[in-house]
Amino acid sequence: MDDDAAGTRKRVLHVGCGPLAAQKLHEAFQGGDWQEVRLDINPAANPDIVASITDMPVVATASFDAVYSAHNLEHLAPHELPDALKEFYRVLKPEGFALITLPDLQQAAEYIAAGKAEEAVLMTNKGPITPLDLLYGFRPFLAANPFMAHRFGYTSETLRRALHEAGFSHVVVERDGEFNLWAVASPTALA
Repeated sequence: MDDDAAGTRKRVLHVGCGPLAAQKLHEAFQGGDWQEVRLDINPAANPDIVASITDMPVVATASFDAVYSAHNLEHLAPHELPDALKEFYRVLKPEGFALITLPDLQQAAEYIAAGKAEEAVLMTNKGPITPLDLLYGFRPFLAANPFMAHRFGYTSETLRRALHEAGFSHVVVERDGEFNLWAVASPTALA
């Protein structure tokens, strides 16, 4: 009997997953303990589930141990964020958690205010990322994929408040100093 049949593997819903690539899944979910289920709005990404993160009716309530959201909440309009976070909350088991990362708007704004809007602050294999890219979306991707446009931004405080408003009772948000916010949120206090 394999781990899945025995029910011993935890399941992570990787929302806004994009095309399959092992390095896209956070290291916390890599290895034999976790089964990744990929969800994306874009069918071309070949996800397991095609759906918007704001409405996931095909995902059963309390069916996942974790939700992983990497750089996709900023692609939602402000009025859509509560729906997405409520969906994350809904699909999590009571002892589950959401791991969320997105651009740190406060750090990007500090660079923009200092006149460094076009300064390369991060380097990727697709080219440099500037504070303006963090604010509006990575320009090399925008022409080919309209889903890549940023429609809103968050600071640690606005993200924390939105997670609490969605029902998460335990929320920790940290700035990593590399232009990212990281949040861990759970319906109940984590042990």
